[in-house]
Amino acid sequence: MSVINTNVNSLVSQAALHRNERSLSSAMQQLSTGSRINSAKDDAAGLAISSRMTAQVKGLNQAVRNANDGISMLQTAEGATVEMTNMLQRMRELAVQARNDTNTASDRSYLNLEYQQLSKEISRTASTAEWNGMSLMNNSANLGVDDGTTHARTVAFQVGANAGQTISLTMKDFSFNTGTPAVASEKQVNLGAVDFSGGNGGANFQVTIGTGGTAHDFSVTLGTALAGAPGATTAAEATTLRDALRTQINNTVGFEGVSVESSGSVISIKDSEGRAITDVKMFESDATTQADGAHDVPTGSNTDVATGTPASGASVPATGSVFSDSARLNNTDINTTAHADTAIGRLDSAINAINEQRATMGAVMNRLTYAADNLTNIATNTSASRSRILDTDYASATTEMARTQIIQQAATAMLAQANQQPQSVLSLLK
Repeated sequence: MSVINTNVNSLVSQAALHRNERSLSSAMQQLSTGSRINSAKDDAAGLAISSRMTAQVKGLNQAVRNANDGISMLQTAEGATVEMTNMLQRMRELAVQARNDTNTASDRSYLNLEYQQLSKEISRTASTAEWNGMSLMNNSANLGVDDGTTHARTVAFQVGANAGQTISLTMKDFSFNTGTPAVASEKQVNLGAVDFSGGNGGANFQVTIGTGGTAHDFSVTLGTALAGAPGATTAAEATTLRDALRTQINNTVGFEGVSVESSGSVISIKDSEGRAITDVKMFESDATTQADGAHDVPTGSNTDVATGTPASGASVPATGSVFSDSARLNNTDINTTAHADTAIGRLDSAINAINEQRATMGAVMNRLTYAADNLTNIATNTSASRSRILDTDYASATTEMARTQIIQQAATAMLAQANQQPQSVLSLLK
């Protein structure tokens, strides 16, 4: 049927041309952008899958950077502990030297000067070692989570693309000589004014240093009772008591810095850490017959020269911190052989405590290194999987573009032919 108003062949050619143009446009867009999926209409499911994979790849790549940042932070902290260990080794060397009786009191005081300076430098290192503005070793408020007891901080390194994929490390508190310093306390006891007559096997002297959980009772028993009449206690007897009391106090962990001196019949007890000195008592030591009983030294003979105040802050290390308990250093010196013995033991514990922390940090650094390598492998494989879904296959896309270009040319030619067909009607009208 010959018609003019409706050119069916032209309409068919136009529709085919439009469809081909869409295919050509899609091929050219894929080749231009390098992406097979440029909008949801290209592949809705593939777009959702590739988007999730993109989130994973980006998360994995950031996790690799997180792991490397963690390694850098731990290397900084471990570097500080290396110098701490070196200083502790030198302090131990000084303590061993001071322990030798070939040294005079003056010699030991000179050795103690370097010992104390090294101790202060360890404390300063603990308070100033930083990474990215965070103090690493002294219970920084912006580093990890404080356990609230030992002031150790749990530091979590995010080494995965998803929540909860972390590696945690406990960083102990290294500080031991910061905060408000102590004000020394001192008590004097005039034994010459104490009416304490013996006769039942000697005398017992008792004093308490500290309060609450830090309190410690020291009780010294002498072989013979102190003289009985007021004012009759001799300087020699006071010296005997002083030596016995000093030995017991200074041989007790945590009380090495307490000094006990005597002048005549007056005993002076001084605590550089400011702990209270209380409950001074004297009584006979006979277990079966305590004729005078236990009683306080009369107030007039018991004088608080300085009440003192304990240190606040980190001057007294929390139990469980690196330099606490048997590793406590901030109350040690090497002025005497007894103090040098104590210092050697404390330094051994401190070196062991730091070695434990260094081993822990080294183990975590190695773990983070392997974690970073594993994350890199996963990110690489995930990227390859995403590429197969998202990226343009240029061999296929160029073939498609060539096909659609040929079809476009053919469709255009056919449209031209279809548009010429209605002209044949004119021959019927001649």
